[in-house]
Parts: sequence; structure tokens; C-alpha cells
Amino acid sequence: MLKHIVMMKLKAAEPEVFENRLQTLEALLLGLRNQILELESMEVGINFSTRSQAMDLVLVSTFKTEDDLSAYRFHPQHVEVLKYIDQVVEESKVVDYWV
Repeated sequence: MLKHIVMMKLKAAEPEVFENRLQTLEALLLGLRNQILELESMEVGINFSTRSQAMDLVLVSTFKTEDDLSAYRFHPQHVEVLKYIDQVVEESKVVDYWV
């Protein structure tokens, strides 16, 4: 099983706007679960830590193969979510590994 983890830090915004962006991003990501067959599982977590190095959101997803991960990356629904991510995310970090 391949695990794909993405941590994201959203761009600074007024608290209400920031929270709305965070909730929208979570919903968009979780919506991919029923749209992309290659996606085995997906979990989205919203950070509550106030530490300076903390990220705001984490995505943990699993795939059977690297080809499945590639299909996910280029799936039209995922590409649409990436457009939103480009608008609201300041920084992201990715780790892919075999379990």
C-alpha cells in the first residue's frame, strides 16, 4: 500500500475568511473519495496546534500502486481541487511512502 501525505499551510486571511477557506478545502478534498476509483482511502485533518511550525491541514490518502497515485494526480476532479489549492495555500509539503 502506498501512503500519500500532504500538509498545507493556508495564506493569511481574516479569521472568518481563513476558517471558510479551511472548511471549503476539507470538503473539496473529502469529496474526491467518491469520485476517484484509484483512491483507496482518504483522511483530512485540521490542525489545532498553535506552534509556529504547524501546518493548517493534512491529507492522508492510500493507493495500491504508483500508477494509481499518478491517476489520482491527473484526474480531472483532483485537478479542479488543485486550482482552489493554488488560490488559498501558501505552502505545502508532501511525503509518499510504502506501507
